[in-house]
Amino acid sequence: MTRVAYFPDSFHEVNGVAHTSRHFEDFARRRNLPFLCVRAGDRREPLATDGNLTTLELPRGILSIPLDKDLKFDPAWVRHIPIIARIVKGFRPDVIHITGPSELGILGASLAGLLRVPLAASWHTNVHEYAATRSHWLFEGLPAASALGAAHGIEETALRILAWFYSSAGVLFAPNLGLCRLLEARTGRPCHLMQRGIDAELFCPNRRDRDEGDRGLVLGFVGRLSVEKNVALLARVQRELEEGGLRNFRFRIVGQGAEEEWLRQHLPRAEFTGVLRGEALARAYAGMDVFVFPSHTDTFGNVVLEALASGVPAVVTPDGGPRSLVQEGCTGFIAEDAEFSAAIRRIVENPVLHGKMRAQARRYALGASWDAVFEGVYAAYEAVLLSAMNAA
Repeated sequence: MTRVAYFPDSFHEVNGVAHTSRHFEDFARRRNLPFLCVRAGDRREPLATDGNLTTLELPRGILSIPLDKDLKFDPAWVRHIPIIARIVKGFRPDVIHITGPSELGILGASLAGLLRVPLAASWHTNVHEYAATRSHWLFEGLPAASALGAAHGIEETALRILAWFYSSAGVLFAPNLGLCRLLEARTGRPCHLMQRGIDAELFCPNRRDRDEGDRGLVLGFVGRLSVEKNVALLARVQRELEEGGLRNFRFRIVGQGAEEEWLRQHLPRAEFTGVLRGEALARAYAGMDVFVFPSHTDTFGNVVLEALASGVPAVVTPDGGPRSLVQEGCTGFIAEDAEFSAAIRRIVENPVLHGKMRAQARRYALGASWDAVFEGVYAAYEAVLLSAMNAA
């Protein structure tokens, strides 16, 4: 059995990397695979074992730099090198797998080189696009064309740096085919599809518990309330729907982030639930009528898959991974920003189409599973190990 040392950028936080990482660890536990997970956290005892599963959880320190609501980067993570190196050497991994250029990813890549162990790297976040989006404030005084050019320059520079980092790996993973092609072109490394699965028992239409007298439509959003998620579009959608005569709706916003206060001001009728997990999250999804996801930067969009599993059709943008989850006219619509409100109306104003979309969304999601995702990852490990043996 392939011995895997896994260094996720995040594990306990609320984001796609953490979500995937928790399921990856659970897969290894259920299959009794030799698996070491090195991650950041606040567990009292850093080292724990469960059959063939070993977890090493170490704290980030006071020098940590906030990257988002619950995600940080610890430049002093090097203080943990002695214990991490000792545990990894004792584990004797066949593959070291990192999830990005975090302090954990940098250390994992360094250990792979030091121990002469093949390195695998998965791409989960479009950091280059985030960098461009979050730098817009720097160019507010510039003409529109100049500001756009400067943002493109930042994005391209960030992408070149990321490609250099990922080229140190022998095999890459990405959540959609477009990213796989981009990484292969930029790094010269093979890239395999590593999508995300779904717990179809948890996320299920049967969890819908709306009151019978509640005839209003619920438009839902789940995710980080941040600028790169393009959440400001939700306010525009509300305004356009109201101007078009549709008023019996409200937004259900699940999540937290820097844009929450702005959204509260511009969506006065919206329900803000904060972060939800487990059955509470599943009920929140099932109670929606349409899932509205305006992000242009998501590499996959597991929240879209959770909505579909809950029998909720989705409207997404033509950029990034979510578009690969939505079958146009069957499980939802793919729309430009200016077309979002029209796409929502097409769904909610046609009860027959809405009902068909609900059923088709559920049917599509039932075809995805975490086991299939990680079985594919292990198959890619075997290929890179065979290649390394042949090269030796």
